[in-house]
Amino acid sequence: MSEPTRALSASARGLLRRRSLWLPSALILGMLSFILSLLYLGANNDPVGSMKDMPIALVNADQGTQVAGKQINLGAQITSQITGSADLKDKVSWKQVDRRTADDLLGKGKVFGALVIPDNFSASVAALAGPLQHDPHPPAMTVLTNPAAGSFGSSMAAEINRKVVQTTSAQVGRQLSQQAEKQAASGSAERPTAPGAAAQLMIADPVKATIEEGHPLGHHSGLGLSSFFYTLVLVLGGMLGANVIHTQVDTALGYIASDKGPFRTVKPVQHISRVRHFAVSSVLMVVLSMLTSALAMAAAVGIIGIDASHLLLLWIFGTCATAAMGITALALLAVLGTPGPLVTMLVLIGLAIPSAGATIPLQALPGFYRFLADFEPFRQVVDGVRSILYFGAQADAGLGRAWTMVGIGFAASLLLGLAVTRLYDRKGLHRSAPHAPAPQPAPIG
Repeated sequence: MSEPTRALSASARGLLRRRSLWLPSALILGMLSFILSLLYLGANNDPVGSMKDMPIALVNADQGTQVAGKQINLGAQITSQITGSADLKDKVSWKQVDRRTADDLLGKGKVFGALVIPDNFSASVAALAGPLQHDPHPPAMTVLTNPAAGSFGSSMAAEINRKVVQTTSAQVGRQLSQQAEKQAASGSAERPTAPGAAAQLMIADPVKATIEEGHPLGHHSGLGLSSFFYTLVLVLGGMLGANVIHTQVDTALGYIASDKGPFRTVKPVQHISRVRHFAVSSVLMVVLSMLTSALAMAAAVGIIGIDASHLLLLWIFGTCATAAMGITALALLAVLGTPGPLVTMLVLIGLAIPSAGATIPLQALPGFYRFLADFEPFRQVVDGVRSILYFGAQADAGLGRAWTMVGIGFAASLLLGLAVTRLYDRKGLHRSAPHAPAPQPAPIG
């Protein structure tokens, strides 16, 4: 009867001396840190310098006024100067619309803010230049913010609009000063024509900016960031869920051991084709996504109390998004094996978050990240969640495109996983370990 085969032993010092242990670990960890630093800091290094075609609505409601028998419309002049500004060329995409359309664009997240020239703007400016203005009303322009489209993007748009108002105020102030000098020179003691004292104080900086929230958010929306963090929960649920499911299936089949603290269990190896392994994992991922989406929503809405409506739709979309992320991760695990989790993290987190437009708007990212945003899954999911949470689940507020891209991602990942695992099976590249040959007795003699 043959002796049982004894496992080889290794010393800790011997392991630490192995170059084959140090080099791959150093290469993988070093490249991972380098790539993630490059991606994240590269996206956020210079948002203002990277800005291109940030959409801002421009509303000119000015009705004009009559001055000395001549019709003037300062709103039209200012609009022309704003849209033709060399400083903002290619940086801002001005949407010249009426107030109703501007509100609609704000309510769908199509613009990050709006600048409104009121209907009495010319009349208010003309009043400052008139005589004996004891209680003048300074002209004002309204700056509308839109934190629902992204708090950082809304702040950038608001800052641009404030600077536009300051520039406009300086230009109007110079015109008023020139007109006041002419009036003072042509006036007389009996009939003063110079502006009143109160108006003179306003001439240097006559136009004021009124800041208002264009599309109000609730107090429990994280200033427009709750959609980002909720999406992060869904994406991590899919990515981590795929790794858990893949490990559990491998454990059940005896491919890997189950370690629980000091206790180790190894089941007998049960062969299953790669296609069936991927199919079983995918079914588990889809079914369990219903649970994880429900629990994520229960924690966010039921316990924390974030502002949310359309709860059924939020659960369904969360389920589909989590399942799509999970199937993508499972496909990469099935195709790549051990490197799968690293590639999954790079695709679903490393490349996805900087190009999502959830914190820094897409229009303030370098061109490489705007290219990634066309297909990276995080951006698609955050647009859908943002539409459900902030924009009444309108299809043209991002939800329609989100559904389309989630569906495409799910189908493409499923087909990739099935096609490659079937190819592996046909080539005989099975995952089950071959049986170790029985030890042969040593020859006598």
